[in-house]
Amino acid sequence: MDAPSRHKECIAPLRAALYDGDLARLRGVLHEICAPDVVFRLAFPFETIHGVDAFVDQVYASLALAWPDMERRDHIVMAGPTREGADWVGCGGYYLGTFRKPWLDIPPTGHLAHMRFHEFYRFDNGRIVELQALWDVPEVMMQAQAWPMSPSLGREWHTPGPATCDGHVAAPYDLAQGAATCQHIVEMLEHLKRHPSQGGPEVMEMARFWHPRMTWYGPSGIGTGRGIDGFRKWHQIPFLNAMPDRGQYLDEVEYHFFGDRNYAAVTGWPDMIQSISRGGWLGIAPTGKRIDMRSLDFWRVENGLIRENWVLVDLLHMYDQIGVDVFARLREFNKARAGFDPETGVAL
Repeated sequence: MDAPSRHKECIAPLRAALYDGDLARLRGVLHEICAPDVVFRLAFPFETIHGVDAFVDQVYASLALAWPDMERRDHIVMAGPTREGADWVGCGGYYLGTFRKPWLDIPPTGHLAHMRFHEFYRFDNGRIVELQALWDVPEVMMQAQAWPMSPSLGREWHTPGPATCDGHVAAPYDLAQGAATCQHIVEMLEHLKRHPSQGGPEVMEMARFWHPRMTWYGPSGIGTGRGIDGFRKWHQIPFLNAMPDRGQYLDEVEYHFFGDRNYAAVTGWPDMIQSISRGGWLGIAPTGKRIDMRSLDFWRVENGLIRENWVLVDLLHMYDQIGVDVFARLREFNKARAGFDPETGVAL
């Protein structure tokens, strides 16, 4: 069996344990498939965790306590090598469960809650040595009607899986097609970086790369844009206006591209560095501060054009760098709710 297919099989028991919400089984599986010195790189406020037991205890245990019927559903499972020779598996989907107790001081709703995830596993000698994962925690805040920041420009909704329902990419691995899909994405991103330093929107040649009915599924706090116009109007234009030096610090960031048939993914920690030097993005006043950003993305190519793009950005990490404590604001907004200390806003 080829390596990408073998690696997807390797994490199947992990995904099965989380589908059943069985943390004891998850712990055992992780010990079997992870290297002893595995590193878990997670979204704010979890950050970097070393070792399987600390990962399960500090991350999944708290979520399972709040969502006792927690389960995981993957709508994308793909894998492949990078140009540098590393082997990755990328998974995208949702965690869901009945929100019965506070989690990260987010007030429970008593209803079904969902949280999008993008998780990328790096393999070395058949074992997982690194995880890079973003969980859309702001999405949970919004469902609890507790989002304490500015409203999204894009559409907030339950982001779907691939329209073609083929996100669990089947074996065998097709090296040529995966490489071609990756190359299309790399060229598209190179053209995006030309604007605004090299000219107006025309230098991006977006119609060359994107399907006219493309959908850009952004993270909660930014939202979804439909079509090139929707992508530019609800995300790209405010983003570039606020941070015109985007793409100018390439020697300080890293990208890991890999493709699997008509899907491609990129992971990096961080993969963007820029300065918030102007206003207009997320209601943030210009700070002049240079920030690094984590973005984990999937693309689906259809008939030679990008039809769907799933994007998660660690917005809470970005806010933390500019001195905004989103969780403190959340506690202030919600401290009068039942079950919370009115003085501190912390869950009782």
